[in-house]
Amino acid sequence: MDLHRIRLGNTVFEGRNNAYLLTGDVTTLVDVGASQDAIRDDLHAGLDEAGVGVSDIDQILLTHHHADHAGLAGELQAESGAVVRVHEADAPLVAGDAAALDAERDVRLRRFEEWGIPADKRAELNSYLEILGDLQGDPVDAVSMTDGDRVAAGDGELEVVHLPGHAAGLVGFVFEADGGEQAFVGDAILPKYTPNVGGADLRVERPLATYVESLAAIIERDFDRAWPGHRDPIADPTARAATILDHHRDRTDRVVNVLRDHGPADAWTVSARLFGELENIHILHGPGEAWAHLDHLVEAGVAARDGDEYRLVDDDPDVAALFPKTKY
Repeated sequence: MDLHRIRLGNTVFEGRNNAYLLTGDVTTLVDVGASQDAIRDDLHAGLDEAGVGVSDIDQILLTHHHADHAGLAGELQAESGAVVRVHEADAPLVAGDAAALDAERDVRLRRFEEWGIPADKRAELNSYLEILGDLQGDPVDAVSMTDGDRVAAGDGELEVVHLPGHAAGLVGFVFEADGGEQAFVGDAILPKYTPNVGGADLRVERPLATYVESLAAIIERDFDRAWPGHRDPIADPTARAATILDHHRDRTDRVVNVLRDHGPADAWTVSARLFGELENIHILHGPGEAWAHLDHLVEAGVAARDGDEYRLVDDDPDVAALFPKTKY
């Protein structure tokens, strides 16, 4: 696999983005960055360094629909004629489908009400989201993928592995290299931050449980190396996934403590106890994360939801038992 990592700027989300160029029979980009002049310049510089022009791109593979991964796909497709592939759950959003965008807006409004986000913070967040909307770029003529598909890329083949949680349609692309399996993982795991669940994609039902299943799948596959959507390659993806799983066990324990000491409470109140004062995108990610953990506790029978508030049913739960045991 002839792989070129192209580093892209990003001052908005989880640090510098990556696009990955695979050259060969099917010249392929995995992720493309946000629709922003500085990022566009970074991508073109990386292509030039590899001796590839935009017109040479045959295919664009998107790990998920977020703007910092998919924003430039539309204009690149228009210039190159490249096929753009994305998981079926995210394809309507990338394509700019009106019904999908309306449904996403409706669930956002419903969640904000349920979580108890104050009106002033909701207005601040909506203003911020309007600014971020420009990063999404042009709509894409998207071809849907699903778990288990195999896609020719470069001089090889990639296996599509569905890893939802951070986004409903997040996928990894697995390939053979140096005698083992490696994977482009988008934001399924990151080398520094723990990817947000609950707020990053409001369409995901059972967000924490869904993400935990994806982490367990990464641990089970035991990849030799992971190429994430942000920052540097991950040399031990299994260990990193296990660390993130431990992080969520610890956070669930903290949520239990908040409910024990301050409950009943809505998601905004819990997030304030976990994270303090929130601004810009964190007004979304904070209560979203709290809600994901509260939802997990309700599903396990540890907590109950009364209206928009949550209360403990079990004052001394075995939090570790709420998460899968893995081989790691």
